Amino acid sequence: MLFASPAFAGGLMTTLNVVNNVSHARISLAAVRVSSSMVLPNTVPYCQHGALICYTPQDIRKAYDYPSYLDGAGQTIVLVDAFGSPSAANDLKTFDQLFGLPAPASFTVVCPTGGCPTLDLSGLTSQSNDEIGWTQEIALDTQWAHAMAPAANIVLAVSSSDDNFAINQALQNAVNNYPGSIISQSFGTPEGILNLTRGSADQAFLRQAEQIYRRAADQGITVFASAGDWGADFSAIVRGLNLANAGYPASSPWVTAVGGTQGNPYYYQSAIPLCTTSNCSTGLVEFDNSTGTCTRYTGSGQQPFCTPTGYGGEQVWNEPQFAVATGGAPSLLFGRPSYQAGLHLSSRTTPDVSYDGAISGGVLGVWSAVPFFAGVYVFGGTSAGSPQWSGIVALANQLALAQNGEPVGFINPVLYRIGQNQRAYMRDFHDITMGNNLVSRGTAGFSAHTGYDDATGWGTPNVASLVPRLVQASQNGQL
Repeated sequence: MLFASPAFAGGLMTTLNVVNNVSHARISLAAVRVSSSMVLPNTVPYCQHGALICYTPQDIRKAYDYPSYLDGAGQTIVLVDAFGSPSAANDLKTFDQLFGLPAPASFTVVCPTGGCPTLDLSGLTSQSNDEIGWTQEIALDTQWAHAMAPAANIVLAVSSSDDNFAINQALQNAVNNYPGSIISQSFGTPEGILNLTRGSADQAFLRQAEQIYRRAADQGITVFASAGDWGADFSAIVRGLNLANAGYPASSPWVTAVGGTQGNPYYYQSAIPLCTTSNCSTGLVEFDNSTGTCTRYTGSGQQPFCTPTGYGGEQVWNEPQFAVATGGAPSLLFGRPSYQAGLHLSSRTTPDVSYDGAISGGVLGVWSAVPFFAGVYVFGGTSAGSPQWSGIVALANQLALAQNGEPVGFINPVLYRIGQNQRAYMRDFHDITMGNNLVSRGTAGFSAHTGYDDATGWGTPNVASLVPRLVQASQNGQL
């Protein structure tokens, strides 16, 4: 739902498009261009002259404790995106080379009838600018789903446009053609818009989408969706509603909604500290400084080299300087599903889980769809979490199939059973208890607190503990 145009890297642009009374999906992405000489190989996590914190796949895997004995082999992750990208395959290859990752087992682009759209750069228009944003989204989705499950098959399912009906068609094709897969969607539409257009084509879109999502769940497919980047009320793009509302499809009862977090403490620009002790923290990730070289980049030629050692801390993603914050709110469209019973919720509430989504604390990716602006980017937003959570379930499916021949299936019921079991929850999740998702100039927001909350759901994963628990609970019901 949010992206930075590469024509003004570092600036943020928000749009909402409704054409012929049909809403169009918006990506949940923030991107800031940095010079590759400033971030690779030895200047992370202090990117762009120390203005931003940024992370490699190795940093994120260490912070969230990904197990080394699982790599997603034999699994398929389907990433649903609009318009396509001419540079997706090459960007993924470059990303792998930069960070020492193996190529995926396979990388497949599935185009709509008539072929994938062609990116027209002959003159920038609102439409081409929109399509450029989707190419950045595709770079993030493909590279970071792969980074967390490096041996999985990666499928990019392209819709002909960001019209919600076109996206439904791409989603339907994914469910039909990739049974047993995991699906990730880093986009959505504010429910406030869909709720205002009852009786219109948007209602037909919702009915169609819900049939697809329920079928996916019935077939044992977990579908992830980003919770959004404009706080609890989408006030930056929906004027006049002045009430909390969730983003769709994250709010579907048959979808797993992913919210955003940022490091605790949070660092940006002059607040980024010098590292002078043996152990350093950039918020989310702790680093080894036993050699004394893990220091903030000062522009003097000093090259930091920081080895990640583990998890630091997190709070709700909310960066007022960029006017963004994680989505998360009660649904205006759906009643409380059975798996959310016992939490004193009035309706389906998002998110279910969360993941790092900060811009300062973002992840590094490669993007070259517009050659003039090709380079290494820091990506943030709840777009970052959805594909990485799909990688987590790929690992769980790999383990489940090896043990019992059955995938873990739709994970929401198991997630909530884990969350409401104190012993399991403390081991499997980082409970986020600080911050809120009241976006800058917003009208509604929710604070984090112990246990489930509307800002971060159950929190972020301890993957090495969560994956075997998902497998065990899905196979025999035991936690």
